[in-house]
Amino acid sequence: MVDTLTSGASCGGSHPLSGLLVVDKPQGPTSHDIVYRMRRTLRADAIGHAGTLDPMASGVLVLAVGEATKLVFWLTAHEKSYEATIGLGSATDTLDAEGVEVDRRPLGADLRKALRSAGGPQLDPAVAAALDAERARTMQVPPQFSAIRTNGRRAFARARRGECTPLPARQVAVHRLELIGYDDDPPSLTVSVVASKGYYVRALGRDLAEALGTCGHLTSLRRTRSGPFTLEEAVGADIDREEALARIQPIASVAARVLRIARLSANGARDAHHGRAVRAADIAAEAPGPSAWLDESGTLVAIGEIDADGRGRVIRGFAGR
Repeated sequence: MVDTLTSGASCGGSHPLSGLLVVDKPQGPTSHDIVYRMRRTLRADAIGHAGTLDPMASGVLVLAVGEATKLVFWLTAHEKSYEATIGLGSATDTLDAEGVEVDRRPLGADLRKALRSAGGPQLDPAVAAALDAERARTMQVPPQFSAIRTNGRRAFARARRGECTPLPARQVAVHRLELIGYDDDPPSLTVSVVASKGYYVRALGRDLAEALGTCGHLTSLRRTRSGPFTLEEAVGADIDREEALARIQPIASVAARVLRIARLSANGARDAHHGRAVRAADIAAEAPGPSAWLDESGTLVAIGEIDADGRGRVIRGFAGR
């Protein structure tokens, strides 16, 4: 997602500000609210974010500024890590604490006893089986209240009108899922999860609760990592302009964190700048597939790939600096 601002800004010259800023989003504001706030703070031409966080969620929100918005496709392609708390025995229409309760199934004594094994030396078999089922998940039904488009309309807009059309399951992958603990009053599970792009942790709350024989919804969510970007490098959402400018990561180093690097000769950089095919002799690429093309000075020229004939093809070009 990219938001634009008509009044430009520059940093150290005539070129608009470009780079990446990792923000620790607080609970409450939407991702768009944080983007808008940073647009005003940085006086930037354009800012995009690499993966929405719901208002209830906090944590890593990756903001691409200026020319770095062209990297959003690759910034969003990587796995993400979360810590989440799932309230058990109550389900909501949004699958989180901001929704309206639509189901209630109090936990029985046997389930409570099984869940108390969380954090102990050995998990109850029923709890372990529910976790294993989610770890093996390859398809997930997204929440009704999501930004997915169906017939040109956002799913959440349909859901708000009472149009509860089931969304088709989408392919996902769960790379890691661990149970951190269980709280008995009110009953809730805390988990850590590492999952692919497109995975909804709100749906995890729904599905894990169902696998345990009850219903549930997300009561808290914190994103701890988005691809290679972590909380340790994040800034607060209320950061001032001077510090924000100091914490922006250069676009070439950002590209190097999410893509392989290829080096261009002077002739190769000139061809790439003009969108022309780059001769094999003018590009040093380690492997096939998209890579970040840097010129001899280390400036990001393009995202490109090598075709079957060994020539470099520009996928996305970047303004010279």
